[in-house]
Amino acid sequence: MRHALLLLSGLSLLVSGCTSVTAEAPEPARPVIAASPAFDDFDARPDKGLVVKAHGGRLGNVSVYAGTTAVPGTLDPTGTVWRSTWTLPPGVEHVVTATAAGPAGPATLAMGRFRTRPAERTFKVLSVSPLPGETVGVGTPIVVTFDTPIRNKAAVERALEVRAAKPVQGAWRWLSDTEVVYRTKHYWPARQEIAVTAHLAGVRSAPGVYGTADHALAFTVGRKQSSTVDTVSHQMVVRRDGRVVQRMAISAGVATTREYTTTSGVHLTMDKGNPVRMVSPGRKKGDPGFYDLLIDHAVRISNSGEYVHAKNNVWAQGRLNVSHGCVNARPDQAAWFYETSLRGDPVTIIGTSRELEWHNGWGYWQLPWERWVMGSALYDPRPSGGWVATAPPRDPLP
Repeated sequence: MRHALLLLSGLSLLVSGCTSVTAEAPEPARPVIAASPAFDDFDARPDKGLVVKAHGGRLGNVSVYAGTTAVPGTLDPTGTVWRSTWTLPPGVEHVVTATAAGPAGPATLAMGRFRTRPAERTFKVLSVSPLPGETVGVGTPIVVTFDTPIRNKAAVERALEVRAAKPVQGAWRWLSDTEVVYRTKHYWPARQEIAVTAHLAGVRSAPGVYGTADHALAFTVGRKQSSTVDTVSHQMVVRRDGRVVQRMAISAGVATTREYTTTSGVHLTMDKGNPVRMVSPGRKKGDPGFYDLLIDHAVRISNSGEYVHAKNNVWAQGRLNVSHGCVNARPDQAAWFYETSLRGDPVTIIGTSRELEWHNGWGYWQLPWERWVMGSALYDPRPSGGWVATAPPRDPLP
């Protein structure tokens, strides 16, 4: 007898006389979906986030909910790995639904749940500057203060997000274990909204210490107003959007002592009051040079007692420096400056022998950008750059 082998559409048909046997081709393997934390894990670490992977296929839809809140995430370029964008809230049940499809054959659907471990201790944002909804000047820093010391600064810094309609380069710098400041490389572009979010839910700031809630706010950068004070010519010029809007004769610090010497450098307007009580530093009533005065239309520009404010010593303004370190201006012009100033407006002073310290108030623009970024917990000094997980040594205070 003759035997023949016929291959047809993946089937093998064997003919031998009057008998036949049909063998089906094996079905393609389904993709396998794996999650970390694994499904039914009831003690998952919140700070590790969530990773979903597909083996033997590409992920399709990945849906994750922490309670009733959707968990954002991104798919990698290969389409096989999905990662949560931020850490996960502690002590919350998470529900995961994911699909994956292979080169051929049916797709895989995976559904499961897990729970993150609760926080033993917690930390949170204590305060943020600017205030929610505030309109500020183009030099404004973002200052975040926490209610407890932060040991894992890199983890916390990664959770701090700043979004702007007209983005500029910026970096965080830690001033202490509880305070971190964001400064841009160049001034903010004027007239835009800035959104700040501290994605702290699930961030591990120290062993056993987790954030339990995010903190979000938005503020607005207003018009660009900057001022230049020349203590030698005794003149102050105010520019708005590049145009001169005010010229003011002024009197600066008399400079007989360090404390009575106006500081040179880039200051920022910090707050203002009308009036502000000013008391001579290091002196008590009856001492030579003691004063205790209420000063009108005072705009603070440092933490060492410097203001731009009203003063009736018009005879000295434009001619001599006779103040205790502040910038004195004619009462009507000081009132104008008071009314038109926003927090974070740059005020650059030149011509004195005392330099503004970068940590004196908001003197942050005194640090070159290259030094500023060295205070970030994510700063990497290697030529190749990149991120590091530990904070570098901080600059000593000058």
